[in-house]
Amino acid sequence: MSSTEPARRADDMPAALPSMWRALRRGFDAEPALLTVAFALALLAALPDALMAVWLKLLADGLLGDDSTLVAVAAGGLAASATLTWVLRVVSDRTQRRFRDRVTIALESHVAGLQAGVATVEHHERPDYLDRIAMLRDQVFVLDHMYMSLFTTAGWILRLAVTVGLLVSIHPALALLALCALPTVATASWRPAVERAVDERGAQAQRLARHLFDVATTAAPGKDVRVTGIGPRLVRDRRAAWERWYRPVAAARWASAAWHTLGWSVFAAGYVGAVVFVAAGLRASPGDVLLLLAAGSRLAGYVSATVGEIGFLRGIWLDGSRRMAWLEDYAAAQAERADRPAPASIQRGIALENVSFAYPSTDRLVLENVDLELPAGAVVALVGENGAGKTTLVKLLAKMYEPSAGRILVDGEDLARMPAAEWRSRLAGAFQDFFRFELQAQRTVGVGDVPRLDERPAVETAVGRAGAGGVVGTLAAGLDTQLGPTWPNGVEVSVGQWQKLSLARGFMRDEPLLLVLDEPTASLDAETEHALFERYASASRGGGNGDRAAGGRITLLVSHRFSTVRMADLIVVLDGARVVEVGSHEELMAKAGHYAELYDIQAAAYR
Repeated sequence: MSSTEPARRADDMPAALPSMWRALRRGFDAEPALLTVAFALALLAALPDALMAVWLKLLADGLLGDDSTLVAVAAGGLAASATLTWVLRVVSDRTQRRFRDRVTIALESHVAGLQAGVATVEHHERPDYLDRIAMLRDQVFVLDHMYMSLFTTAGWILRLAVTVGLLVSIHPALALLALCALPTVATASWRPAVERAVDERGAQAQRLARHLFDVATTAAPGKDVRVTGIGPRLVRDRRAAWERWYRPVAAARWASAAWHTLGWSVFAAGYVGAVVFVAAGLRASPGDVLLLLAAGSRLAGYVSATVGEIGFLRGIWLDGSRRMAWLEDYAAAQAERADRPAPASIQRGIALENVSFAYPSTDRLVLENVDLELPAGAVVALVGENGAGKTTLVKLLAKMYEPSAGRILVDGEDLARMPAAEWRSRLAGAFQDFFRFELQAQRTVGVGDVPRLDERPAVETAVGRAGAGGVVGTLAAGLDTQLGPTWPNGVEVSVGQWQKLSLARGFMRDEPLLLVLDEPTASLDAETEHALFERYASASRGGGNGDRAAGGRITLLVSHRFSTVRMADLIVVLDGARVVEVGSHEELMAKAGHYAELYDIQAAAYR
């Protein structure tokens, strides 16, 4: 399936069957023995229940014919069927539950691995993909039920087959009673697909409703919500978004329920007709009439249960497995065709040749025809107004996206041909929109270099590089302190402290080839930012002794504070998606161009 192809409808059974089979294989690969045993037990548990009607017929025949042996056989059969039904149901349920628990981990891990394994972040930022993944994220928690539903469906089908066989033993025409159930099968199979399609069309409104609920009820935005007084507005907007999702869903449910009721009316009429036919038309024995009543009433229950499970399979399993198949295909389509290793060092530098980029689902170029040289061992600053393309350029250098046009070369080799994971292992950095890892402080920092996650000296060195020693010193247990107030013994720290810990995480790798600092100190004061950047710029230049940084490391600084970026060897000025100026601070000031104008505006604010 193409990554741009719309999701197939759940009622497209021929298209959905391969997805279902792939999902089945995923569960079998995870727990083959448990799946086999659970399926066999589900079938065994169906037989005693389906034979209850036979024992009732024999009991009636024995009582009316004064046959004590037949009565004893029927009573024993009823007792055995009741006991076995209970025992096998309990054992089957426990086995299925154990299988479900174990396969849940496998499915969740598989979906998480697929999302995390995609080299780019397009699927995290495209609204259409986000809607589809949000639906899958909800469904992955019920995908484990699909196996139980399959086991149960097989059991109901076996019961249904036995029951139809018993009815045919009275008269072949009674097989038509099963045909009377076809309208219910059709409506039960059709209903979930229709309701799911409406639900999917409203996925964006549902996602908005959840987001507004989180904004109104979680701690992070709590101060802003209260200071601005936006709480009542959030409640109204959340209600409106929920209504936009639920109103068409409710209408679809009412309409499908009406059709389903009509289908059951057809079966009810057929059942009444069958009783009249056997009792009055055939003048059958009381035992046969009792068999029809017992089997016919059970047939209604079996049909109801069967079509209900089929509806679940179509509405959840086929739909969820189809989305999982889409994610698998998308991940496979995005698999890199890399044939060049990432370099161990940079000798000449990184070059952007006529690079243009537009985010998916838009034609607006965020970067246009960018030609740029980042020399090995240099400290390079990116400046420009908001929306100029600075962060986008950083994403391209980190292979979060591939250029829409042009190419990026590392010592003359195309970056697109290098494995993303291998290239990123040569990178380090910190970002303004950092993530708060609510772990022990050591691990919050240590995840910046996973192989050395638990190495205390490496973490302490990174903390020192980031100037975060004061933050760690204020924590009750130092690096062993649990961060995040929602955890046992967890503590909350300020935004500035979180940012310093994030900066330390970015400094975990000792010798990165590309160090990216994308406004990682926006929550710190200008003096602290300047001191940090100056210290690290000096280290990047080989400690100020004129030596090139280890491995030809390139340090890329992004900041709005011109007092900070003036220390860079090279300043790149972006404006309107283009590189408009390149040079040192002195060279750019002498040009009296865009950089000089921005610098003077900011400098005037401090006078």
